[in-house]
Order: sequence, then C-alpha cells, then structure tokens
Amino acid sequence: MAETLAAGAAASSSRNKSRWQAKSAGTYVRRTIVIAYLGALVIWPVSLVAVRTFSDGNSLTDALHDPAVTAALWLTVVVAAWAVAINTIFGVVVSILIVRYRFPGRRLYSTLLDLPLSVSPVVVGLALLLAYGPTTGLFGPWLEKVGFSVIFSTPGMVLATAFVSLPLVIREIVPVLQEIGMDQELAARSLGAGPWATFRRITLPSIKWALLYGVVLSLARSLGEFGAVKIVSGNISLRTQTATLVVEDKYLEFQQGTAYATAFLLTLIAVAALVVVTFLRPKEEQK
Repeated sequence: MAETLAAGAAASSSRNKSRWQAKSAGTYVRRTIVIAYLGALVIWPVSLVAVRTFSDGNSLTDALHDPAVTAALWLTVVVAAWAVAINTIFGVVVSILIVRYRFPGRRLYSTLLDLPLSVSPVVVGLALLLAYGPTTGLFGPWLEKVGFSVIFSTPGMVLATAFVSLPLVIREIVPVLQEIGMDQELAARSLGAGPWATFRRITLPSIKWALLYGVVLSLARSLGEFGAVKIVSGNISLRTQTATLVVEDKYLEFQQGTAYATAFLLTLIAVAALVVVTFLRPKEEQK
C-alpha cells in the first residue's frame, strides 16, 4: 500500500514537474517576445533621446538657460495642470453618471467619450478653430467682443489638451465603480448619509487609486500633446509655444541638442509620475 502511494506521489510529482517545465518554457518565450517588442518600440528609441541629450554635456544646461525653452516649459505645466484639473472633475462626475444611472442614450454617450482617442489631434485643433476662431468661429467673434480670446491663447490650448486627454480618467474609474457595486453606497444612504458624504466616505476611497492613475495618464498625455495645440496656439515663441512645439522648432533650426534636452525633460516628468504611482499603488492595496 505504501509502495502504491509512493508511486502515485512520484507520478504526480513527475506530471507537475513536466507541466511546470512546459509552462516555464512558454512563459520565458512570451516574456522574451514582450521585452523585445517593448525594447524595439519604446525603450530603445526613448533611451536614444537621453543618450543624445547627455552626449553633449552642455545640452541640458543650454536648454534650461534658453528663454524660449523655459517659457515653453512653464506654459506646458500651466496648460497641463488646467487640463488635468478639468478632466479630473469632469471624469469623476461622468463616470458616476454612466455607471450609477440609467438614461436614454447612455451607451451612445459612453461611446462618444472615446472619440478623442480615435480622432486625430489635428482634427481636434481644426474643430476648435472652427468653433472658437476669432473671425470664422461660431462663438469666437462674440467672445472677442467681450475681451476673451480662446484661439491663439492659453484657453484654447487648455481646451485642446483637455479634449485629447478626456477619456483617460474616465476609463480608469468606470471599471472600478462597476466592480465595487452599489451595496455600500446604498447602506450609507439608508443610515442617513447625504450624496456628498456618501461620495467622500464610500465612493472616493474606493476609486482613489484608479483616479490617481487616470490623473497621471492624463498628465503624461497633456505634457506631450502636439497636433491640436499647434493649430490652436499659433506657435508664437515666448507666448503660445509649449515644450513640444519648442522641440520641433529647435530641431528644424538645427539646434538638436536643445531639442533633445527639452524632449528628455518632458519624458523624464512623465516617466517619473508613472514610476511613483506604480511603486505606491501595491503598498496601498495591501492594506
């Protein structure tokens, strides 16, 4: 009997080992393919920007002392901050509306929210120009009369940036709201909690990491926006030129060192934000 059990255990161990070896081989192959794909498409090209930036030791210093670059970096931060703030507030409200309420056209409304991901940013810029242009826009002439310029100024750049990064916060929050359901919110309301107290004490703690990750993605997208901003900004140096537009100008003016350094700074900010969230998120989820 003991010999039979030992033989069975040995056979089971052999089968598990065989399956583990087969799974490990496949896993290693898949990992190699994924790493090679990411390396060729993302890591290698982006790392070349860093290499070119530091191949000439003065490029980063020269870029930070260039008034056009510093003004563009500051304007980029201002535009991105406004766009992220708008998308954060709007993203939370729209996500709750889509998941928690039923109304006619809800699916169509949800589909339209993905439009910024499928439409070219150049098209977005042209659309905003038609809507808010100072001479041909539907609302532009009236806004100009009351002294509020949208196109070729910061508000237009904020609109364009908010448009292209709109779905990123919503698509992070919606799955989490669907997963947690409404039981805790209904229980809180049955105990007398109002809508704001329910959101602050129940909903917000449940979606905070999805919200943070969506904000970081929206920030990274906002920092790198080019096509829509170029059309609505007019690309005026020291006035309406963001960092991505400076990169293009410096590169075309054969100031490649400054262009690489500015691009490196943009990449560094975006990667740093993603790394911080990635390292913080598991620690919070373990609590």
